[in-house]
Amino acid sequence: MTEETMITLPQLNRPAPDFTAPTTDGVKSLSDYKGQWLILFSHPADFTPVCTTEFIAFANAADDFAKLNTALLGLSIDSHYSHIAWARNIEEKFGVHVPFPIIADLSMEVAKAYGMIQPGASDTSAVRATFIIDPEGVLRAMVYYPMTNGRSVDEFLRLVKALQTSEEHKVATPENWQPGDQVIVPPPATLEEAKNRQSAGYDYVDWYFSKKDMAV
Repeated sequence: MTEETMITLPQLNRPAPDFTAPTTDGVKSLSDYKGQWLILFSHPADFTPVCTTEFIAFANAADDFAKLNTALLGLSIDSHYSHIAWARNIEEKFGVHVPFPIIADLSMEVAKAYGMIQPGASDTSAVRATFIIDPEGVLRAMVYYPMTNGRSVDEFLRLVKALQTSEEHKVATPENWQPGDQVIVPPPATLEEAKNRQSAGYDYVDWYFSKKDMAV
């Protein structure tokens, strides 16, 4: 078995890997975020250009995430003091305060538990991985980016809104769904429901594809 095949990845709709780790805001555990959504995101290294742009974007969107009951938590394999120095540098050079904690994962324990170490990309740095964890500690979405390309923070904000809408209303959302757009009605579960779908009052295309407006 090669090293690449031994990578363990967390699984959607199952409990996210537990952790307790030092951060720039004291020791944090996954259980500290129970009752709210959490975006846990890794970056390859402090004081690097692409990561800096991502941290600025997450920081600028922190209030928008907070309105969705969503906390932010960064991670890299750099030291606690490197994180502090980098956060201070971002505020000094770019005028942006980093309002969320950053995990110092020198042991790589958290990074390995979440599959952030990808030998095909780097043996010593975490790739750009993003995990959305719900208030019960269940992993709901995960996205991996290469070392060379920054993420879209707007997309993660949109995805949290979509996940919360699906959770609350038991619906699916179409490609690039935005709040206020129609949502997709779950396909009928029985032949009788399929026969009656056209007359059910939805925006009907076919028995398996119907949309509806969200109630205001």
